[in-house]
Amino acid sequence: MADWLEEGAKMPTFSLANDEGVKVKSSQWSGAPLVIYFYPKDDTPGCTKEACAFRDSAKSLEKHGAKVIGISCDPPASHAKFRDKYELNFPLLADVDHEVAEKFGAWREKNMYGKKSMGVQRSTFLIDAKGKVAKVWKKVQVDGHAEDVLQAIDALPAK
Repeated sequence: MADWLEEGAKMPTFSLANDEGVKVKSSQWSGAPLVIYFYPKDDTPGCTKEACAFRDSAKSLEKHGAKVIGISCDPPASHAKFRDKYELNFPLLADVDHEVAEKFGAWREKNMYGKKSMGVQRSTFLIDAKGKVAKVWKKVQVDGHAEDVLQAIDALPAK
């Protein structure tokens, strides 16, 4: 279990399959603010609410030139169904081996009803246009989270 990636750190590079099964590289989002959010599972209540909140924030994100990507351990086919069912307007990336979640520190020990297991901790990383971590939300509460992220994007210095 890796330590959390902290504010001021350089974003780790990565390559993952997207919801179409096509490999994409993190470098394709450089030069603009990027919201990377890690979520536990496609089409579950909290994850759906979070994804839809980011979907509904598209106009505000666009105003700042910011992009959003969601990452979970689900495979591309699951992501495609989730994307289509809720008309998500951003890519979902498949971190099936949880390597990227580990680089960010989002792969954590979880305790559910006394049972411990490893899994993705719902968390969000705001990356600035220079590729540095500007803000980290380590244990996201879904309600109001998209608004908090938009406020943090508003606070970023202009390019």
